[in-house]
Amino acid sequence: MTDAMTIPATAARSEAGVATGSEPRTETIADRARALAPALTLADAGSNSLRRLSDESWRLVTDTGILRALQPRRWGGGETSVTEFADGVVEIGRASASAGWVSSVVGVHPWQIALFPAETQEEVWGANPARAIASSYTPTGTIEKAPGGYRVSGRWSFSSGIDRCDGVILGSVDGERSINGESFPDFVSAILDRDQYSITDVWHTSGLKGTGSNNITVVDAFVPAHRVQSHLDYTKGLGTPLAGQELNTAALYRLPWAVLFNLIITAGALGTVYGFLDLWTAETAGRRTNYGTLLRDDALVQDHLAEATFTIDGARLRMHRAGAELLEIAEAGEIPSEELRAFYRWDLAKSAQSAVDAVSDLMRSASGRTAFTEHPLHGKFQDVMAASGHAFLVSDALGRAFAGRKLGSLNVPAVHL
Repeated sequence: MTDAMTIPATAARSEAGVATGSEPRTETIADRARALAPALTLADAGSNSLRRLSDESWRLVTDTGILRALQPRRWGGGETSVTEFADGVVEIGRASASAGWVSSVVGVHPWQIALFPAETQEEVWGANPARAIASSYTPTGTIEKAPGGYRVSGRWSFSSGIDRCDGVILGSVDGERSINGESFPDFVSAILDRDQYSITDVWHTSGLKGTGSNNITVVDAFVPAHRVQSHLDYTKGLGTPLAGQELNTAALYRLPWAVLFNLIITAGALGTVYGFLDLWTAETAGRRTNYGTLLRDDALVQDHLAEATFTIDGARLRMHRAGAELLEIAEAGEIPSEELRAFYRWDLAKSAQSAVDAVSDLMRSASGRTAFTEHPLHGKFQDVMAASGHAFLVSDALGRAFAGRKLGSLNVPAVHL
């Protein structure tokens, strides 16, 4: 497999506090993913056929350690840096787009669960610390206050990896809440057990086929108050002490949720991009024109690859920067400003979209035979397109949210920060 990303991988190990000189170097999640890459690639076809991760794909993902990387050490998790986690997602996705995407989404949930009270963590992980939880945050269902907790009803979509998980985090808006005299929609997350929802198989797609991102239906389920948390404490009220932070004191658990989620979605998208880049390079190196000329000798083809590599590697470096700088701010006990959080979200989303644009350019310069569904580049390109459609990667409003604040404008879009 062509490795177009060497320098950033070294940078990531350094940022994670891992020796990069003559000292012994600890194996990273990305290292394990690269070692398992041939098996992950081989298992990808089975996942695509099943339209969810196969037993083998799930086993391989679990073996990388990615699913527990952000879980607190007190529960046997890795409590690793965000940069190491993101690099692991990229390398898994490089070999199998669906496995990388599920790794990013399911793998970030232990971080959020760590913010909940001890009682909640015990309920989720007490019997099985390796328990995996899925999610669907888009507020298409209802979560409403009730005596002692909340009532949850409705349908949620795009729950990646749900068939492989034993619980789900669902999001909705429960009225309004005032912070510093200003009222905001109170977006909340609720953690449900497997017997509180049903799964509807709707995932018939052309890209990210193996993610099994199916629908969730809940009919009047009761969720106790300690299993529900307001995102306003992650955003507008960032810095509000949370019960879980008293137990899990690492700086990792003081990062802003919206930026962290944007970062891991960017990592998931970049995994699909690198998978396409690797295959395009291998295909083009041996491809000839109709006149028998090797395309690898064509100056324009060489330029296409150079430009794409520059853009895609730049996106990964900016992802590293966001992870490292956010952790540095948290370690200093500081809270990043809304302007800075808006910048990171814009920078991450724009980086992912630029990488997708670079892949689109390569696809245009590929063989017309890529229109056939059996062509290997066809599926890889569809994976990239499916990943790029995630709401957190739509960069326009995020750019305005950053630039408007930078300019001192009062006319800025409302986005999660």
